[in-house]
Amino acid sequence: MLNYPITLTPDSNGTYLVGFPDFPEANSVGDDIADALANAGDALESALSIYFDERRPIPLPSANNTGNAVVSLSALGTAKVLLWNEMHAQNMRKADLARRLDVHMPQVDRLFDLTHSSKIEFVEQAAKALGKTLNVSLI
Repeated sequence: MLNYPITLTPDSNGTYLVGFPDFPEANSVGDDIADALANAGDALESALSIYFDERRPIPLPSANNTGNAVVSLSALGTAKVLLWNEMHAQNMRKADLARRLDVHMPQVDRLFDLTHSSKIEFVEQAAKALGKTLNVSLI
């Protein structure tokens, strides 16, 4: 799982500001710490969507040496981000992946939509098309 550290900063009006060291464009606010943490997940998802839309590689989480709170991506979200980064590293476009998988473009678009619950088999198939293996483990 990808665990992105966040900063929680008390604001002058009693709310908490959320920031992500790895994503300067991801910010949020909450009425209290629990609300801020809940909203942080939405902020991260929005930032990742921007990276997908702009065809940019997604930064992996920085080290959390300070013990800050983290926002964790789901296993499926993590697989999608890692798959995206591998595709980017290979200079492959979504259209190229669609051709390799012999599927229509909307299927590949959904593969990189964090709100879509793609089948893990399709993620595995896409990884294989990139010459990679999806590895899942329990720790």
